[in-house]
Amino acid sequence: MYKEIRSVVEKDFQAVNQYIVEQLHSDVPLVENIGHYIVEAGGKRLRPILVLLSAKSCGSNLQQHIPLATVIEFIHTATLLHDDVVDMSTLRRGRPTVNSEWNNPSSVLVGDFLYSRAFQILVNIGNMRIMKIIADTTNKIAEAEVLQLINKHNPEASESNYMNVIRNKTAILFQAAAHCGSILANAAAASQESLQHYGMHLGMAFQLIDDALDYDGDSEAMGKNIGDDTHRGVGRINIGIADHKLLEDVVLDRPGELGLSDALFLGRDHIERQDWQNSSAHRHRHAGLVERDT
Repeated sequence: MYKEIRSVVEKDFQAVNQYIVEQLHSDVPLVENIGHYIVEAGGKRLRPILVLLSAKSCGSNLQQHIPLATVIEFIHTATLLHDDVVDMSTLRRGRPTVNSEWNNPSSVLVGDFLYSRAFQILVNIGNMRIMKIIADTTNKIAEAEVLQLINKHNPEASESNYMNVIRNKTAILFQAAAHCGSILANAAAASQESLQHYGMHLGMAFQLIDDALDYDGDSEAMGKNIGDDTHRGVGRINIGIADHKLLEDVVLDRPGELGLSDALFLGRDHIERQDWQNSSAHRHRHAGLVERDT
């Protein structure tokens, strides 16, 4: 399914990859070396693809969605560099992490470089509304990182706390990708709102699956060590969710066979378990799904 989805924006996807390489330029060799090391590690680039798909679905013929997709990828990569230091990770995308291959200070500082380069690109895009969304998003991500740190080795962390962490640590960047892509395309307000909510719920589903696979995934297929989050006390999924029948059916009984539809189904189920039935989020979730299907 991933290849089919990417094929819709393949030309732009390749343009994003090229733009990423160009924007890694620095007068400091270590920055470029680490930057290229990360890029060469691959990854599906789901978040920048979401920017491209959002802009395309809204009829954008502009080329600014290429640098915008790069901004999203740089912010995501910066969070990974910082995460790997905080979590003491040694494997990412099938190869040693930057902090393992070089050292912790290098990983943190190159992450800072990617953050600052992302905002340089945003200035060139010149859309203040998008800049505010991205600024607010990065701030929320930082807060969620601290919240997760506070709850390290806390088996009593509530499901509400868990959902709040994954919403603001992971899903919010998916939301920004889909939302900003539609803004850049000058889409109708209803479409912008639908894509904003769709991005959020897709991101929630993605993280639910990712956390579940930390218990029963395939290390080689995933490109990272299984059980590391749990061992270090930063595993975000809690027993209340782990005991849920749907999680067992979708993940634990069929490890290695998960698809995007499973992620969407699992994510939507858990989101519905919160008291959103009468909220605008619940209504716009359905609007987002309708928007996606039309």
